[in-house]
Amino acid sequence: MVKKSKATQEFVEVKEVRDGVVVLKDGSLRSILMTSSLNFALKGVDEQAATLFQFQNFLNSLDFSVQIFIQSRELDIRPYITLLEERHKAQVTELMRVQIREYIEFVKNFTESANIMSKSFFVVVSYAPSVFSSEEGILGSIAQKAGRGKLKDRSKSFEESRTQLEQRMSVVEQGLLRTGIRVARLGTEEVIELLYKMFNPGELEKPIPLNK
Repeated sequence: MVKKSKATQEFVEVKEVRDGVVVLKDGSLRSILMTSSLNFALKGVDEQAATLFQFQNFLNSLDFSVQIFIQSRELDIRPYITLLEERHKAQVTELMRVQIREYIEFVKNFTESANIMSKSFFVVVSYAPSVFSSEEGILGSIAQKAGRGKLKDRSKSFEESRTQLEQRMSVVEQGLLRTGIRVARLGTEEVIELLYKMFNPGELEKPIPLNK
């Protein structure tokens, strides 16, 4: 008997991305914040103490869990090289053309010899709705209405859960802002792009070819 292999998608917990919210197969929701970073070493002693104090207060104010992760990937300088090439063609003086060409070669050689990485920082806020709602009771998960009623309940449940998630997001945003960290919520396209990069790490690790 030939055992049927499972599709790759069955191992991915993501069901869909809806209005910038990641919906998992278990019904829980995730929203993602992209944050800036702080150069802690360049701050004075008093500034460091104040930053740690604010961050400690932020963590102590949370009554739910958050995830903090860093995405590192090789810096793609090809758009920058393309911009320099355009500037090189637009120059009318020979001296400027020579200087730009030398700078382009310097950047190419430097990036080939050094492993330059770019880092992105994210905070994931989660919300898991109750398994049983007060309206349906214990048997609600077994005996559900079909048709439009079921779709309406599902849409209503999503909106209610998203409202709770939005409240948590606001708490996290305000707490991070007090520590001097800028935040930005990821929309649907940004979330999909981030998930694609996470599930396809091999493409990020490919060497960047540079035309000489």
